[in-house]
Amino acid sequence: MATSRDQLGTLEAEGSSGRQGYSGVEVVLSSDPATPAPLCPHGPTLLFVKVNQGKEETRRFYACSACRDRKDCNFFQWEDEKLSGARLAAREAHNRSCQPPLSRSQCVERYLKLIELPLSQRKFCQSCQQLLLPDDEEKHHEHRVVGDVSITQLKRPSKLLYPLENKKTNAQYLFADRSCLFLVDLLSNLGFRRVLCVGTPRLHELIRLKESGGTKSNIRSLLLDIDFRYSQFYMEDSFCHYNMFNHHFFDGKAALEVCKTFLQEDKGEGVIMVTDPPFGGLVEPLAVTFKKLIAMWKEGHSQDNSQKELPIFWIFPYFFESRICQFFPNFCMLDYQVDYDNHALYKHGKTGRKQSPVRIFTNIPPNKVILPIEEGYRFCPLCQRYVSLENQHCEHCNSCTSKDGRKWNHCFLCKKCVKPSWIHCSICNHCALPDHSCKGPKDGCFICGELDHKRSACPNISTSKKVNKSKWVVKQQRQLTTSTMRLTQELLAYVQCSGGSRSSVKETRGLKMRSVIQLAIGG
Repeated sequence: MATSRDQLGTLEAEGSSGRQGYSGVEVVLSSDPATPAPLCPHGPTLLFVKVNQGKEETRRFYACSACRDRKDCNFFQWEDEKLSGARLAAREAHNRSCQPPLSRSQCVERYLKLIELPLSQRKFCQSCQQLLLPDDEEKHHEHRVVGDVSITQLKRPSKLLYPLENKKTNAQYLFADRSCLFLVDLLSNLGFRRVLCVGTPRLHELIRLKESGGTKSNIRSLLLDIDFRYSQFYMEDSFCHYNMFNHHFFDGKAALEVCKTFLQEDKGEGVIMVTDPPFGGLVEPLAVTFKKLIAMWKEGHSQDNSQKELPIFWIFPYFFESRICQFFPNFCMLDYQVDYDNHALYKHGKTGRKQSPVRIFTNIPPNKVILPIEEGYRFCPLCQRYVSLENQHCEHCNSCTSKDGRKWNHCFLCKKCVKPSWIHCSICNHCALPDHSCKGPKDGCFICGELDHKRSACPNISTSKKVNKSKWVVKQQRQLTTSTMRLTQELLAYVQCSGGSRSSVKETRGLKMRSVIQLAIGG
């Protein structure tokens, strides 16, 4: 799942910035387990705290785990807020009203009926994003309906469904077939027999197509995704409606057991998790969720295998490397550039800064992951891993250091390689863009310079406005005086030239007064 280029700068800053002097909102992971979080339509909420210049504010609050934009989910509750019984009942009713119209079992029942119908009776409503049975057609006769839905189309629901392109919640930019085929072949070559697809519907589809088609494949997959529309196309053992930001199974214990059985099959051998979260999501809750899935997988192991790790492919932008490795220190980043089918920018074959920033983070040894040479990757014998063609080995760093596909330059002052567009700043004492601000982020107030508030909350804002207004008035008066004097001189010269007749003097006085009034009102 990807995001747009206009958000990349913000995301890169979030991914690579340090915590010192940071201002924003952070998730609180160490909440009291004895106090369950309140529920929103997307499951248990997360506890957040506002951070101002690296210092936490005193009051914390609960908000939706999946939606960072309150337009999508407006849940908000202070941590210490006490709600009345009426408000709690209203909230529960609202949460129920936001759930999918059909239960999981109803979706399965409808799907089994649909595949038994002849081709001419299999229909899909694009307006409602719903598969239609013959009894449903009357309700949808004014909608955009697609007919003759084939079994092949049913096996590729991501082609039928409109992508949900909210960049902070779903960000449903789907893998291009090139990346999908690469991943499926790679997983097969690595010997995996089961793939837990967390937020990767296109990969899930391709695995199932190979399993059911003529292509020899012994890989099975289970899709966990927040998009409930996929419930229409899969049986219970193939799809679970799931929120990866809080480890919430919308269909309760039954779905949880499906996932648990899938992970623990064959004592946990031969399974890998592949995940592609929305880039606007927070790394911290994702890491907590993935550790819970790892713990679920470990429950099926004997104590002799307690040191083993669940293999993982976490697909995310390269500039989140430090944040991911903070929670998973044994992860490494592969050079493979993941591209997306319905994204205008994340396409294969682009160069420079237009290349896809999406990479694969994994705990699998990088020397076991063979990248396609025909796509511009080569094996570095010194690093013992495959890298992009322009990622040259630095003898000073003793590594192939590029992260974004371009050739990086070594800075001897920073003692590391940096992006080719960066230069060393003697004031900041590190490399940065040439037009960067040496004073760092311009946090704080632009009026008084204090760091504990913004301009809009400055106590001196009224004084500042008065000062600015008085300066503007003085400036306008000076301009008016200068213009009036110039105009007077021109009019006197005109009167003298016209012989100073009484009529011309009267006309001049009227013209002068009108001109002065127009200047005074800014005309």
